[in-house]
Amino acid sequence: TTMDDKPLAIVLFSGTDDKLNAAAVMASGAAALGRPVHIFLQYWGLDAFRADRIKNDHGLAAEAGAEGKAAVDALRAEGQAPWYETLAMAKELGGVEIQACSLSMDVLRITEDDLHELVDGTEGVTAFYLAVGDGQILFI
Repeated sequence: TTMDDKPLAIVLFSGTDDKLNAAAVMASGAAALGRPVHIFLQYWGLDAFRADRIKNDHGLAAEAGAEGKAAVDALRAEGQAPWYETLAMAKELGGVEIQACSLSMDVLRITEDDLHELVDGTEGVTAFYLAVGDGQILFI
């Protein structure tokens, strides 16, 4: 197999806007190359995909500091698409699947009805590994 047909799996654990954006950019880059993408939402990454919270300001990772916040705010002001729009565009390219971790759903008391329509469903860790096969896994 070539890299092109090996799935890229992104375990999205983080829920800050910078890390959500990084995951969206990585997913859309792989999708643009025709590579299947499987995003597995855990904990704070999952929490950001609640329908009523997806458009909220999720802040930045602590290491961003004031300078990082200023840089991100400037990009936003210049019209950079928010991470959820980047993911929606990636899904339109095809081959991008977003699954919520069933254990994280239980921990955070989230039901499928709470999730934004970008999320395709829920799965456990075993199903995630089976879907990814020998593909590459990124943890964000």
